[in-house]
Amino acid sequence: MRLHEEYHGGENFDLHQMLLQGRNLGVHERADFFQSHVDQLVERHEMLNMRCVISPADREVLIMDPYTKQPRSMLMFGSNNYLGLANHPSVIAAAHHALKEYGAGIGGPPLLNGYTGLHRQLEEKLAALKGAEDALIFSSGYGANVGLVTGLINSNDVVLCDAYSHASFCDGMKMSKCSSARFSHNNIDRLQNLLKIHKKNYGSDIFVGVEGVYSMDGDLAPLDILVPICKSSGALLIVDDAHGTGVMGTNGKGTAEHFHVDGQVDINMGTFSKTLAVSGGFVAASKPIISYLRFFARSHMFSASLPPVVLATALAGLEVIEKEPHLIKRLRENVQYTAEGLCALGFDVNPLAGIIPLLVPEWMNIRMAAYKFHERGIFVNSVEYPAVPSTQQRFRISLMATHTREDINRLLTAVEEVWAECRNEQIHKSIDIVYQD
Repeated sequence: MRLHEEYHGGENFDLHQMLLQGRNLGVHERADFFQSHVDQLVERHEMLNMRCVISPADREVLIMDPYTKQPRSMLMFGSNNYLGLANHPSVIAAAHHALKEYGAGIGGPPLLNGYTGLHRQLEEKLAALKGAEDALIFSSGYGANVGLVTGLINSNDVVLCDAYSHASFCDGMKMSKCSSARFSHNNIDRLQNLLKIHKKNYGSDIFVGVEGVYSMDGDLAPLDILVPICKSSGALLIVDDAHGTGVMGTNGKGTAEHFHVDGQVDINMGTFSKTLAVSGGFVAASKPIISYLRFFARSHMFSASLPPVVLATALAGLEVIEKEPHLIKRLRENVQYTAEGLCALGFDVNPLAGIIPLLVPEWMNIRMAAYKFHERGIFVNSVEYPAVPSTQQRFRISLMATHTREDINRLLTAVEEVWAECRNEQIHKSIDIVYQD
C-alpha cells in the first residue's frame, strides 16, 4: 500500500501526518496504518506511552520497562498527585474502611439507587471548599465539563473561552451546538471586545470559560480581573480548576482563593484525579444551577455512580489538606527550588503552580530526548506536535510535596545532561550533512 511505503521511508513521520494521510482510508486500513506507526516508534525507542506502573503512586515508582521487560525504579515527575495523597496513610485507611463498610460498588446511577450518604457528604464538602451553595459529583473530570456545558448551555447561548481551554470543555461546546468564540490565551482586551460584540440578547446567556491553572504551561487565569469584568457585563464565569483545587490559595481552596475572589466565581469545575489522586469530577455553583444539572447533565444522569471507596478517598484527601497545610507549603518550596535550578541552567521558567514546562528547541528530537530521561530513571511527560504547535513542544514537569531535594537534584542533573547530549548529537549530525554535501 502506498501510504505504508511512504511511512516506512520517512524517519520523521509524525502523528499529524498519519492523521492527514489516513483520512481517506477505511477503518481497518487506518488502524493497520497507525499500528505500523507505533511499531516503528517502539523499534527506535521513541514510544514511551503507557509505561506500566507496578507500585503505589509515589515520588518513586516501579515500572515495567517496555524495552528491557524488567521492573525498574523511576523518580516520578509526571504525576498530578501534587500533595502525595495517593499513598497518604490517612487516605489509604479511609479507603480500606469504606471498602469494608460499603463494599466495592453501588450498581446504579445517582438519580436512582446510586446516591449515598458519602455522596452528599462529599458534595457539601466541595461546595464549602469553593464557597458555593451546592455541588454535583460526576464519574470523571471529562464528564463534569461535558455535562456542565451540554446541560446548562443552550444552542442560542454564547460561550467565550480561552484558546487553551481543555478538550473536554471544547467537546461540550460542540455537543451543545452553542455559539462560541475563542480569545487568545489570557488576552483580557480581546475578551472584553468579544463581550461587547456578543451583548446579551433576549433569551440567551453569555458564558466565559477559563482554567484556573492551565495544564500545559502551569500559568493562571487572572481571576481577580475576570470576576469583575464578567459581573459588570452580565456574563457567567466558568472556571475549570482541575489543577488548582487543593494546590492554589492559602488553604488549597483553589485559584479563586489565590486571587482573593473565592466565593465569587459563578461556576467552578474540578476533578478528583489531580491533587486528590483518584477518579471523578465535580461542579460547584448556586443551588438552583446544581439542581438543574442533576437532571439535565446527561453525563451525570446516565453514568454509574462512583464507588463508595472513591468518595471516601476524596473526602479523606480534603481532610488531609485541611489538617496538614505543610504539604502545600512543601510543594511550593519544591517548585521554587526546581525553578531556581532550571533558571541556573539557562531555562526561562517562573512557575506559579505544580507544573513547570520545559520548551524544547526545534532541532531537538523530543522522542529521543524522552528516552534519555527514561534511561536515567526520570519519569517525565513529553508533549509533542500536533498536541501543541511544533515550536511549543515541551517536557512537562509535575512536582509533588513528597519529592526530596535529592530527587530534584537528580532531575536537574538529568535535564542538563539530556540537553547537552542532544545538542552534541545535533552538531555531529550537521557536520555529517556538510561532509555528505
